Amino acid sequence: MTKNPTENRTGRLAHLDVLISGAGVAGPTLALGLARYGARVTVVEKAPDLREGGFPVDFRGQVHRTVLTSMGIWDEIHARQTHMGPQTVVDADGTPRVELPAEMMSGDVEILRGDLARIMYERTSDRVEYVFGDSIATLGESPDGVDVTFERGAPRRFDLVVGADGLHSLTRRLVFGDESRHLRFLDHYVAAFSIPNHLGLDRVGRLYSEPGRAVAIGNYDGEPDRSGALLVFRSKRLEFDRRDMAAQKRILAERFAGMSWEAPRVLKALEGADDLYFDAIAQIHVDRLTQGRVALLGDAGYGATMGGMGTGVAIVAAYVLAGELALAGGDHRTAFAEYENRIRDFAKGCQKISGNAGPFFAPATERRIRGRDLMYRLLSSRPLAGFFRRLTEKAATGIELRDYPRP
Repeated sequence: MTKNPTENRTGRLAHLDVLISGAGVAGPTLALGLARYGARVTVVEKAPDLREGGFPVDFRGQVHRTVLTSMGIWDEIHARQTHMGPQTVVDADGTPRVELPAEMMSGDVEILRGDLARIMYERTSDRVEYVFGDSIATLGESPDGVDVTFERGAPRRFDLVVGADGLHSLTRRLVFGDESRHLRFLDHYVAAFSIPNHLGLDRVGRLYSEPGRAVAIGNYDGEPDRSGALLVFRSKRLEFDRRDMAAQKRILAERFAGMSWEAPRVLKALEGADDLYFDAIAQIHVDRLTQGRVALLGDAGYGATMGGMGTGVAIVAAYVLAGELALAGGDHRTAFAEYENRIRDFAKGCQKISGNAGPFFAPATERRIRGRDLMYRLLSSRPLAGFFRRLTEKAATGIELRDYPRP
């Protein structure tokens, strides 16, 4: 499916044709920024349509707010926020062990990833060409452009190509080398899918952990009949086909067999789930974010599966990349160098936080589970609540934004 944009060629980037691979959040965010500066932008996405669902994502601190406000979407995100309440760690019988306040887990504002993607798409669909159900096949750079072939569409030439196609980026593999060179496995796997709201939750969550595995259930959107399940388990590296949902369900059924609390009902719901997300908890580390006329954005360049404020980093990085291109008048050499210099340390700082995601959900021993609960009981207490908030905002605000040209 192709969305034909309204012609928009006024602005300081009117001479620039840019291809973005990936229509998640990072890609449409960059498309919005570039289109506002007058560039002609095409977004190619291998999925047949815009991807709905996904994890809730949150924003925190002044940097996130400044970027989202400048893009004109701060109020819209607030209008669609989850209004998520506390999340409670429970025993096997459901008895509360510690309550994690909303401001600790959900930042200043939280929104479902699919809702955020929809906002970005709606803001750009009249100015940006979206090509769904296709993907890049080859990239060939020449002195004056990048020749691109596609799996389905006709070959085309672009001035620049940006890989915003996620943790398992094809663009990164084509230009920067095989994924094995860049993906750092963090000893855990995560799965997420929809289940019936059998606990009757209303914008709150529950988390139960046993050594090396965890089940979390949350109602994020107030829908009375639907909840989301999150499964996390510690493991050595597994070999599996990311397109084989049946095989992934078998792995989860085996790993969570015999677990207490609501695990049996969650596994029963998993059997009929058609929206399963299953992947390693991992990080991406590349030597460079740009090469020639190709740049990496978001999870493709500095991703973390969960816990590293990846969406916030991607949106800030998209804002910076569009701004640097505008500031340089489309000179990609100057803009890409500045983008790399400004984003690298910021992204690494946020990545460091994500290393704690697996051990937080699924501590390796019962002793570590008790230690986690004690620590978060202290951090959520009134005397330390402000300290914890400042700690989580430190990484999110670890960049000084430049004054970019107004669109």
